Amino acid sequence: MMSTTISGKAEIAMIGLGRMGGKMARRLERGGVKVAAYDLSFDVAEKLSKEGAIIPCKTVAALIQELQSPRIVWLMLPAGGPTRQMIETLQPLLSAGDVIINGANAWYQDTIKEAELLSAKKINYVDAGVSGGIWGFANGYALMIGGESAVIALATPIFKALAPAPDKGWLHCGPVGSGHFVKMIHNGIEYGMMQAFADGFALMKGKEEFSLDIAKISEMWRHGSVVRSWLLDLTAEFLQSDQKLDNIEPFVADSGEGRWTAYEAIEQGIPAPVMSLALMMRFATQGKNDYPAKLLAMMRKGFGGHAVKAGS
Repeated sequence: MMSTTISGKAEIAMIGLGRMGGKMARRLERGGVKVAAYDLSFDVAEKLSKEGAIIPCKTVAALIQELQSPRIVWLMLPAGGPTRQMIETLQPLLSAGDVIINGANAWYQDTIKEAELLSAKKINYVDAGVSGGIWGFANGYALMIGGESAVIALATPIFKALAPAPDKGWLHCGPVGSGHFVKMIHNGIEYGMMQAFADGFALMKGKEEFSLDIAKISEMWRHGSVVRSWLLDLTAEFLQSDQKLDNIEPFVADSGEGRWTAYEAIEQGIPAPVMSLALMMRFATQGKNDYPAKLLAMMRKGFGGHAVKAGS
């Protein structure tokens, strides 16, 4: 299959230059990839271009014209409507053999449906689950990839440039949908790990008679402990400057992937209590436990005459 290069240089179109997309564009450029980019805010693309990272494009049509066939277009857009709308915009602009890679979080069932729609026009679809967050630019991104082998081979220079190393941190997991499926499970595990650390540190903070220095404990755990991890590294870092977190609102958002993982556990009939309960705890921080708590208080009053604390 023809390589997507110009004079031996890989090239790609990047759509979506948000928190991760912009940094991915920078890493690709640093890895020797030609990057043309489009964002709803042209100012964002223009700013990146001044850093030498990309070729900014004002329209999607202009973006596609920057590439030679077979073209590779990488999407970093919110799941659902925004991604579907962009795919619809791209369809008439792309040719048979071109590739769309959806690198944002997406429900794998949607990915499979989108691939089927694109296959009718012989446009290839690849799903790439991306992990690494804001640190990916410096450290590389973990890539979980789904698609046909020949198409993955075409995009391999792109994956190698984004990954922590050309031979590490990226994997062709299986057919279309498998990349986003593996990333979904990855995020479910992430939820559980985060909740376990949060629960443990809360218990230590609550044992006031021991006057535990949880910053020192977290730092000590980083060395030789079974629970050492990057999440622990990040936790130890912010605890060094603030253990009380008094200025932090106790609100934790949940991404779609946490919910999709819980749906998958139900669909397969496989118990996944840690991941599911971690998701429920996030709902509780969002005020969604307030009404159930009020009901509980009134039930206790009803059967036992227990006092109810009046709201402010």
